[in-house]
Amino acid sequence: MKQWSERIQGILLCLAVAIPCWLLGKAVPVIGGPVFAILAGMVIALFYREKKSTQAGIAYTSKYILQLAVILLGFGLNLGQVAEVGLTSLPIIVSTIGTSLVVAFALHKVMKLPTNISTLVGVGSSICGGSAIAATAPVIGADDEEIAQSISVIFLFNIAAALVFPTFGEMLGLSNEGFGLFAGTAVNDTSSVTAAAAAWDGMHPGANTLDTATIVKLTRTLAIIPITLALAFFRVVRAKRAGGEKEGDFNLRKIFPFFILFFVLASVITTVCSSIGVDSGVFAPFKELSKFFIVMAMGAIGLNTDLVKLVKTGGKPILMGACCWVAITAVSLGMQHVLGIW
Repeated sequence: MKQWSERIQGILLCLAVAIPCWLLGKAVPVIGGPVFAILAGMVIALFYREKKSTQAGIAYTSKYILQLAVILLGFGLNLGQVAEVGLTSLPIIVSTIGTSLVVAFALHKVMKLPTNISTLVGVGSSICGGSAIAATAPVIGADDEEIAQSISVIFLFNIAAALVFPTFGEMLGLSNEGFGLFAGTAVNDTSSVTAAAAAWDGMHPGANTLDTATIVKLTRTLAIIPITLALAFFRVVRAKRAGGEKEGDFNLRKIFPFFILFFVLASVITTVCSSIGVDSGVFAPFKELSKFFIVMAMGAIGLNTDLVKLVKTGGKPILMGACCWVAITAVSLGMQHVLGIW
């Protein structure tokens, strides 16, 4: 009870930040609630002087509410539907994810960027933006400033993609199916994928590209599972090599991302229930709650972030994000050409 009494003020503060940002995200989906929340949190942090009384709750929200959001995200994944429609996009998805991770790793070495920021930008660019960062951050032990910086980078290119890609696809002469694959594999965040696909459908009445792009995006989201498990494995190996096990401070339970297993379980429950005729609308509240918890957690991360420091150190991560974005775009279109889709 004492722990909760120490946390409650900080949790309520994060909730107070999240509610208006959630509503703003609904009104301006191309930006999204998480970005509004992280920006609001950073601005509040500049002037807020009562951090000691709220710090425990802010820390709890940025870690455990974030993990709960990832678990609930699994209720939005019907594995059967993903397998049926998403498998055709699998070669493109694997290629774009691999490209982004390789580019991020190479630039991490060349530009000497911190490992955690490089990992988060690479994973966020290649898989599903903020959700992938949310899932990966606890696994690699990223701090709030690293998460904030990565989210900010992803945000810039989400906006660019949502605004530019529909016209760019039109100029390239992409088919409706081709643009659905392009949006689903080359745009970072789900909200921006839907914004880009909806804009395309507005330009091409009856195209129904939104469904294709969304399912391709859900297929990409599944990559969270192997990526986070692989990162957890490498962290375990690194901890053992560092002698943590001998010193008594090595703890597999603290390192292994057990919340990802619950994410998988939620996906399996959704799939099984759908296969026996349960209406998918039953899971809609869980999906919405997941999105709200992400907004709440991003508010907490913003409250723990030094905005001045973030601006001063943001140049290299933005360059890395730009390189990943350009590489993913090129590979997505190139693979479509190779596969005869475009």
